[in-house]
Amino acid sequence: MQKKYVNYIAIIVFFSFLFFITQKTNIKNIKEVRVAGQSIKVELVLTEREHERGLSGRSELKENEGMLFVFDYPGVYSFWMKDMNFPIDIIWFAEDLKVVYIKKDARPESYPETYKPFKDAKYVLEVVSGFSEKTNLKEGDSMLFTY
Repeated sequence: MQKKYVNYIAIIVFFSFLFFITQKTNIKNIKEVRVAGQSIKVELVLTEREHERGLSGRSELKENEGMLFVFDYPGVYSFWMKDMNFPIDIIWFAEDLKVVYIKKDARPESYPETYKPFKDAKYVLEVVSGFSEKTNLKEGDSMLFTY
């Protein structure tokens, strides 16, 4: 009887491990996200060095493009507008892909001010300024990944 429980536990551990490995691998394959009924082609930002650089130094971001920051675990992640050349909307998402905070129209001249949510987030999407207003995006709305 006890051996039966050990086998069940081993199976649960195996599938849990498989699930988390698959999640991590799938993240790297994200090509687009769907937010507020809009498809956005995303550039993934996965490393700490990429997180620091973000969109700094770029001259523009097209309306259907964005930068998706992916963190290893949920937390309160701050963003700034250092070396930015254009305003953006910054959208924080929880692990369940629901919007937890939106900073509309973050402007380059706001540096060194930082923006952060009041709740933990695992993903942050940077898009052109005005996206959130135009699409009526609000806290609680969802994001979907497209691979």
